[in-house]
Amino acid sequence: MPDWARELWDGLSVTTQDATLLGLLLLPAIVAGALSLRGYHPWPLVAALLSRHRWTALTFVVLIATSVGLGTGLTSQERGLREGSARAAGKFDLIVAAPGSEVTMMLAAVYLEPADVRLLGGEVFEAVLTADNVTLAAPIAFGDSYQGAPVVGTTPGFISHMASGDLAEGRNLSGLFETVAGALANASVGDVIEPTHGVPDTQLAAGNESHGVGYTVVGRLPPTGSPWDTAYLVPVESVWEIHGLGDGHDRDWDGTLGPPFSVDRFPGTPAILVVSDALWASYALQSELATEETMAFFPGAVLARLHTLLGDIRQVLSVMAVVTQVLVTAGVLVGLIILSRLLARRLALLRALGAPRRFVFALTWSFAAALILSGAVLGLGLGWVAAEVISGIVTRRTDVLVEARLGWAELHAVAGFVSLTTLLALVPAALTMRRPVTEDLRG
Repeated sequence: MPDWARELWDGLSVTTQDATLLGLLLLPAIVAGALSLRGYHPWPLVAALLSRHRWTALTFVVLIATSVGLGTGLTSQERGLREGSARAAGKFDLIVAAPGSEVTMMLAAVYLEPADVRLLGGEVFEAVLTADNVTLAAPIAFGDSYQGAPVVGTTPGFISHMASGDLAEGRNLSGLFETVAGALANASVGDVIEPTHGVPDTQLAAGNESHGVGYTVVGRLPPTGSPWDTAYLVPVESVWEIHGLGDGHDRDWDGTLGPPFSVDRFPGTPAILVVSDALWASYALQSELATEETMAFFPGAVLARLHTLLGDIRQVLSVMAVVTQVLVTAGVLVGLIILSRLLARRLALLRALGAPRRFVFALTWSFAAALILSGAVLGLGLGWVAAEVISGIVTRRTDVLVEARLGWAELHAVAGFVSLTTLLALVPAALTMRRPVTEDLRG
């Protein structure tokens, strides 16, 4: 591409580029249609043929729609999953934990997947809390649950961070046995919940032993599109207390929740969320805490690696979708050739009545194009419905809000498919022009 064309293209908005690409992909079909239909208007006859052979036409349309729907549904679902997982991790700038698997720790701290991990001591938390440019250092202590929903010990500062300021309902934590519920949690403000030890239906279950302690729901988080929407956030001091580990503060603690904690009396925490007011500070802290005793990682970077793997899977799925569409295209081409033979007598009658060869060509191509376009449009609808259904299932299973919508990528793929198949439809249309009229009239 010449430099001037590249500069012109780069100067266009993303929407304009996508719309232009869509038009270019549809251009072969438009040109083929314009040349095939030039001077003729075969649509009344096309409608009559579709009505006469409605079940055969419907079979072709459903076949094409299934192929298009499969491809668009897969690609949109994969994109929705990537966007949903990234949105869920958006509040987690830097995670500090004991050395181990970053993926396991990210799933535990960000997506609240049960995991058995080592605890960080008071020296580590104090070092993180007092590091330069750190605006929030919050312990994340998990392991308890209520009716299958995770109960997580943390600080009021963490809750304010997750809520981006104001809660959707009620107030933040101020008492030792209070809880703020996630946006989708079953309990209402004013209810009392009684957590149990462990997470039911996992290897970390502990017989669903109740701690015998009730937490009063005092607030509710706004929706985050993450598993935190079903969680209950409680003071980390109470989590330590009910497990017989103390409250983490000096003996003269005045009851104010959150840091500072006593280095010597700090019971430990599986993970620490760190938020800095400068990006360089986060990188500096990550480098500083890359020791034999601790690790620090950016959940976004871990997700990027996972998304790269998903990208490879997407390529495999895309190849499968393309292969499916190629097979469907070949099937449609063969089917159209067979269908043209079924219509041979009617087309021969038109020829005998004086219809030009090119009118028969235009009629055959228009009939095929009507099937292809109908199948493509129906396939887009099927892909959208499939993406919505699968997104709902994935959201319920993972608590990560997945919103799969058809985008420009799907429209581009369908446009390319339509152009390819309409160009291939020229073949059976051309074959009808070469068939002998007298033989076709005799049947």
